[in-house]
Amino acid sequence: AARLCSGAGGEAESAGGDGAMLRHLARKLRASGPVTVAEYMREALTNPGQGYYTRRGGVGESGDFITSPEISQVFGELIGIWYISEWMAMGKPTTFQLVELGPGRGTLTEDILRVFKQLASVLSKCDVSVHLVEVSPKLSEIQAVMLTGGKVQPNPEDESAYMKGISKTGIPIFWYRDIQDVPPGYSFYLAHEFFDALPIHKFQRTEKGWREVLVDIDPEVPDQLRFVLSPSRTPATQNFIQPEETRDHVEVCPEAGVIVQRLASRIEKDGGAALVADYGHDGTKTDTFRGFRNHKLHDVLSAPGTADLTADVDFSYLRKMAQGKTATLGPIKQREFLKNMGIDLRLQVLLQNSGDTATREQLLHSYDMLMNPEKMGDCFNFFALLPHHRLVRPDKKDRPESKSPLLPVAGFNELLLK
Repeated sequence: AARLCSGAGGEAESAGGDGAMLRHLARKLRASGPVTVAEYMREALTNPGQGYYTRRGGVGESGDFITSPEISQVFGELIGIWYISEWMAMGKPTTFQLVELGPGRGTLTEDILRVFKQLASVLSKCDVSVHLVEVSPKLSEIQAVMLTGGKVQPNPEDESAYMKGISKTGIPIFWYRDIQDVPPGYSFYLAHEFFDALPIHKFQRTEKGWREVLVDIDPEVPDQLRFVLSPSRTPATQNFIQPEETRDHVEVCPEAGVIVQRLASRIEKDGGAALVADYGHDGTKTDTFRGFRNHKLHDVLSAPGTADLTADVDFSYLRKMAQGKTATLGPIKQREFLKNMGIDLRLQVLLQNSGDTATREQLLHSYDMLMNPEKMGDCFNFFALLPHHRLVRPDKKDRPESKSPLLPVAGFNELLLK
């Protein structure tokens, strides 16, 4: 049901599309030669006219893949509790911005806002606002309907946001195309299934050294794409392959590195934290690039623009890119994180309060989807960026009276339920 973990079964489906993106790419390749996998992904996913996200963006049952928030409200509720837990641990600052990167249909934000409303007494002295970073016009419309009932103001003159509104629970919401447009300030960042769709470069070790994997037109078959190796080292090969690399095939996502650096700089300067939830690995996997269409694996080079393209997140690379500006925690498996956040207790409460068998069966089914190691429990990981002082107490010389122990970070340790 979810985008399958790399290596999971399923035949690659290669249904045709309307072919406009393929024709555009074929013309480009014939004119200027092979392109990097990153450039291919960028065109196929975000080309203004024919890109998958700009035109379709198929999240949910009727789309091409389904995500954890679409499966169960509990997922978003527990993430909402994580932010409140961290806000309390950091001394309850008087304002905080919730910033979500790539919010999908807005389901996750809606579940988090419901928790904020239920805990309004805790947040009563805090000024909360929501900031969504979304490039897809179609998805931002869906988000606006879900979160505000469609009551939004496009292109507000006085702000860097391209749209703003008020949530059904009374919280201001702003939309941006780039994280750099989000105003500075104490912020909690959320990236759920965001990094996996960013463009990757692929590299192959050969007898002549590292070569970059490129996308080219197949001279034997008109308008069919194929992978080729660069004849010599490319700039990306020189910049992104670490000298100590032991794998024979490597995927690197420089855009993810840039975004993590920006998040780390903001957290270091303004405070807050970032929570990343995605499928990935800790610098161990090789070829994870794959496509999804109608909930099935799809050939990545077939009918570009009609399928979601994705690759596992390399958390070891994200950790390196935080460059010591922030502390990092994880990656920790989704089932461990949710267990630590109290999902079992929440499930019991929902089961007790549900009046009919169908609802109870749905709750148990969605719990199984999220927690079963064979389904999403082991595929997905949680990773956090936090200020250093959150994990390491400042030097005792400065504050000898500070004897209280540091609060554990919820999710990565057991949540202390008070």
